[in-house]
Amino acid sequence: MATKKEEKEFEKERKAAIKARYKRMKEEGIENYLTPDQIRYNRNKRIIGMVWPFFRFLILFGLCFIILYPLIFMLSTAFRPNEQMNDPSIVWLPKSFTMDNIKQVWQVMDFSNTVLKTVRLNLIASLLQVVTCSITGYGFARFKFKGRGLLFALVILMILVPPQITTIPLYLQYAYPKPEILARLLTLNFDFSKDPSLIDSGWTMYLPAMFANGLRAGLFIFIFRQFFRGLPKELEDAAYLDGYGPWQTYIKVMVPNAKTSFLTVFLFSIVWYWNDFYVSSSFFTNSGTVALSLKNLDGTLVQQLFQGQSVSVRQIIVWLEAGCILSITPILVMYIFLQRYFIEGIERSGITGM
Repeated sequence: MATKKEEKEFEKERKAAIKARYKRMKEEGIENYLTPDQIRYNRNKRIIGMVWPFFRFLILFGLCFIILYPLIFMLSTAFRPNEQMNDPSIVWLPKSFTMDNIKQVWQVMDFSNTVLKTVRLNLIASLLQVVTCSITGYGFARFKFKGRGLLFALVILMILVPPQITTIPLYLQYAYPKPEILARLLTLNFDFSKDPSLIDSGWTMYLPAMFANGLRAGLFIFIFRQFFRGLPKELEDAAYLDGYGPWQTYIKVMVPNAKTSFLTVFLFSIVWYWNDFYVSSSFFTNSGTVALSLKNLDGTLVQQLFQGQSVSVRQIIVWLEAGCILSITPILVMYIFLQRYFIEGIERSGITGM
């Protein structure tokens, strides 16, 4: 057996021989040592190596411009005076900046109260959905029972079926709930002479989340299922040997190992509840969320800033863009502080296979 010193000397001699060979081939002409197919392959590879970085730059630049153009336009418009929108000499950079647009939109949207209502609604619904979806995903991942395949097919349908299909049945269910006593209890309304409807109540979001049927619940169940399937079965076996039951095993063993998935699903849920306006507009008539306030901002601006006069979108575009900035700022701040955990959770969620 060769010693480590002899192996190092051999490796050094081998590299020197290869280097000398390449030098000799270059001096004598590398074409003399290659077949025509090899020469053609090397030439094509060299040409592609020179051209591809240029095309790659164009593709990435084009994609970045398409993605960033709305953000650049929003920033350029929201902080400029309204009269500069009709100045043909201004394209991207305004001649002066102002914060009046932000202040006026803040007052028009009643942004402080609107954010508090939205945060309360989002947090409660998201926490309920994380808990129920994690339990459901754990059941699909670890337990075998009759009808599991059929029930999981329904979960996949929850991902595929758009919410527009179920909005009308849900509205009728919330508007005319049965039994009425349950509806009154849920709304904390013990006066039986009042309307038991749940419309314009947070329960229209809380009840689906309590039963793992909230916004994008099918995707969340799938994420938890994939993550729990990736955990070693020995963890549960050890817990059963220690006398834990299925529920204790889930609480004390599985949940601590699934922190990243919990955080990922929670962030997804917060973002989707924050941006949702279709479901919210179907069930809320008086309660305003950030998404609903932004959706109705043009009409509110016309009533409060222009006293109901007919105006075009271009005349109020600076306030609309200011409203967009206010709406996305809380989510951007949350993402800045939780970006590392969010990416880590995506990598560990195991959503690449079935």
